Amino acid sequence: MSEWKEYKLGSLAEITSSKRIFYSDYVSEGIPFFRSKEIIERSLGESGGEPLYISRDKYFEIKEKFGAPEDGDLLISAVGERAGIPYVVKNQGDFYFKDGNLIWLRNIKPELNCTYFNYWLKSNVGQQTLENIMIGSAQKALTIIGLKHLTISLPSPSYQGIVAETLSSLDDKIALLHRQNKTLEALAETLFRQWFVEEAEEGWETGKLGDFGKIICGKTPSKKIHSYFGGDIPFIKIPDMHGKTFVFDTEDTLTEEGAKSQRNKFLPPKSISVSCIATVGLVTMNAFDSQTNQQINSIIPSKEIYRYFLYLKLATMKDELLAMASGGTATDNLNTGNFSDIDIIKPDDNLLGNFHNQVQVFFDKIFTNQTQIRTLTRLRDTLLPKLMSGDVRVEN
Repeated sequence: MSEWKEYKLGSLAEITSSKRIFYSDYVSEGIPFFRSKEIIERSLGESGGEPLYISRDKYFEIKEKFGAPEDGDLLISAVGERAGIPYVVKNQGDFYFKDGNLIWLRNIKPELNCTYFNYWLKSNVGQQTLENIMIGSAQKALTIIGLKHLTISLPSPSYQGIVAETLSSLDDKIALLHRQNKTLEALAETLFRQWFVEEAEEGWETGKLGDFGKIICGKTPSKKIHSYFGGDIPFIKIPDMHGKTFVFDTEDTLTEEGAKSQRNKFLPPKSISVSCIATVGLVTMNAFDSQTNQQINSIIPSKEIYRYFLYLKLATMKDELLAMASGGTATDNLNTGNFSDIDIIKPDDNLLGNFHNQVQVFFDKIFTNQTQIRTLTRLRDTLLPKLMSGDVRVEN
């Protein structure tokens, strides 16, 4: 660690925020205007909703007088539970952002590699350091003054570059696999629409979802019995489903004892689960033997040839599922009875078998890719704190 030096962050970059944009400045199209929500989504690799916009005239007026984010700048979310999430601006194009929600580091000096610092901020070391300088109790916040006076210990710029390149190579591979999976699922969905929507035959019968397999509504074991939780059996809740084709990891897990307490709730691998309360219409398959909570209804297909047909059918009818769940109550709720009664076209088994054989290749590859993503993510997350603290070194 003798080669490491301490710096005040304010000596390494200009730390500021944006100029105030008012509600009256929003327009229907123009230059994207991001709040912390959109920046966090980009940092985490999530696809968000449509951003707000300001006019090109307003943007260029501000840019000419005060500047605007450029490649190599860094934004940090500043307020709330997700304060402290960094985002390196890269190939983003013209955009502006909301003052107060985000802190902007620009004109970063050569002593600080922006990508390295981005990883440092994401590490346990960085997150704990930020936590220590946040103000407020009900709602924590980072401040520009706090960041300017933040003391950080850094290796040489050349070594920062080596570390950044090592971690970036892992993230690039993870991002590539995610993109492959989106492409593969889109191909499977295109085939589904071609076979069963565009080329649908009038003679096909319409059955109920429950005709295709066993319907299970999840349930949460008694939380009073602590020995039910913390084991190896995934316990799927709606937050675990977002952006997943197959759910490998879950925030909560059950012990064998906990799972056996509601044995009739077991889902064998690649059962199809649908979120049915509040957030309605997420569709996933579980990678391992699992259980879900009561906000999720699942179907265990009675025939293998039904699996991907049902998955794609449910995944392409989100609006219909949401309409079924909107029953005038305060919270959308697609109950198990209505879930079982969803109308599903029923082509003959020969056609379903042929379709299954074609799309199975796509889903097998998605499963393999998600396995690789899981392995690479764990490797990155294991390396990150060790590289940031200097406990592990990498060679060029």
